[in-house]
Amino acid sequence: MRVIIVGAGEVGYQIAKFLSHEEDVEVVVVDVDSKKLSRITEELDIAVVEGEGGSPRVLKEAGADDADMLLAVTNSDETNMISCLVAKSLFNIKRKIARIRNEEYYTNKILLSPEGLDINPAINPELESAKAILRIIEAPFAYEVEDFEGGIIKVVGFRVLKDSIIAGKTLREFRDSIDENILVGIIQREDKVIIPKGKDRIQENDIIYLPIHKDNLLKTATLIRRGLTVAKKIIIAGGGRIGYLVARELEKKDITVKLIERDMERCKFLIKRLNKTLILNGDGADKTLLEEENIGEMDIFLALTNNEELNIMSSLLAKRLGVKKVITLVNRTDFLPLAHSLGIEVVISPRLITASSILRYVRRGDILSLTTIAEDRAEIIEAGVGKTSKLAGKRIMDLDVPKATLFGAIIRNNEIIIPSGQDVVQEGDKLIIFALRDSIKKVEELLI
Repeated sequence: MRVIIVGAGEVGYQIAKFLSHEEDVEVVVVDVDSKKLSRITEELDIAVVEGEGGSPRVLKEAGADDADMLLAVTNSDETNMISCLVAKSLFNIKRKIARIRNEEYYTNKILLSPEGLDINPAINPELESAKAILRIIEAPFAYEVEDFEGGIIKVVGFRVLKDSIIAGKTLREFRDSIDENILVGIIQREDKVIIPKGKDRIQENDIIYLPIHKDNLLKTATLIRRGLTVAKKIIIAGGGRIGYLVARELEKKDITVKLIERDMERCKFLIKRLNKTLILNGDGADKTLLEEENIGEMDIFLALTNNEELNIMSSLLAKRLGVKKVITLVNRTDFLPLAHSLGIEVVISPRLITASSILRYVRRGDILSLTTIAEDRAEIIEAGVGKTSKLAGKRIMDLDVPKATLFGAIIRNNEIIIPSGQDVVQEGDKLIIFALRDSIKKVEELLI
């Protein structure tokens, strides 16, 4: 498979990094910035072409005549769309995926349709980031929440506290001590990622990922974390696209929302568009302002400005002032370890979310959705089981499944099954699979 990536920024770099591990994927990155391309060649050893992504000559040089996919992920919507148009009109590239941030473009179905630009799919980083934030707000105990099967199954990652019922127990001991069928899909322990077995012991401060039916979310979390409360009071620092989208959705719920924005013109825009949110003109890192707005009584503080340094500073301040939970937006991926090291657990990266959304279209097999977790060292895959799949008709215990892989759930006729080794995978099933990066290739071979 030949994949052309237009845009060598952070999103393009992350996608190229993912694909550099794929033996059967040939990647070429196109960009006008020679410095960004140098980073690609030096760190990833991937072919690059310097030039405009919408140029027929440049795309031809990148191998567009034989390309299977074009990923347009520059910071310019217009450049991304032109690149897809050229890829369609002159080179007949089958799949074209574009990052499109402008809501007017993104929601225009005629423009993106097969008769138009034929972009499938268009990915809006701000919208996807807002969705990720809202999922965590619904589960305030969570470190990360991912939706599968239209939200029926949620894979929830959260930190194991000292007083948790699971702390210090092996998985087998934990299951024996409760009357619930709970499966731990992945354990993240400092710099290690583990696909656990029954004898593995959960330790304090581990981050564990569980597949949970949406109706059992709070019940399961209460069992493990105890004493949970639903978020009712939220402060948002930053009224940009993501902050606005989050506030707009929160207005539909029984939640008190305050939004701090330093730009007066943006405040005027927010006042016109938001009906229930209290708009405050100020700085989210202003200690006096936060104290005046009773930050210590808030359930969640969202730091969503376009400045990651400011987001990290305001999050640390909010924690010190007593807010129960902080969620921090960080665009630069090299800032992610810093944020975690400072004790900020929930960090949202629009660029990583975009890269993860695109990755599913490169995987072989009937991949319905995919997300990367544990700093990209593991994936959670939702996949369909087709006629030709090596999984169909076999018991899980009889399958030649890589060690670093776990079947987290089987979805069959709207029923959710937490599988054991005796369960038989059937054609038409959908599977939630936890896999470390080294085993992804073998998982793909089972699905095709």
